[in-house]
Amino acid sequence: MSAIEATSAEFWPGTPVVPIMSAGATDGAYLRNAGIPTYGNSGLAGDVDDVRAHGRDERVLVKSFFDGGEYLYRLVKRLAGGK
Repeated sequence: MSAIEATSAEFWPGTPVVPIMSAGATDGAYLRNAGIPTYGNSGLAGDVDDVRAHGRDERVLVKSFFDGGEYLYRLVKRLAGGK
C-alpha cells in the first residue's frame, strides 16, 4: 500500500487511497489459487458524473489515459526497487 500511496500522491496530492473490492472478472483467480497474492490497481482517473464503463459509448479522457500509463510505469518502477 505504501508504494500505491506514494505514487498516487505524485498525481493526486491529498487524495486518500482506499482499498475496495471490484465486482469484475479477473485472471487473478489463477494466481490466487496458486498461492500468489494478487491485487489490482489501474491509476485511471475518471469523471464520477460520466461513467461509461463497458457501454456502447465507453470512453476515457485522453489526459486520464496518458496519466494512467505514467502512473503504472512509476508504480512498477517503485515496486521493482527503482527510483
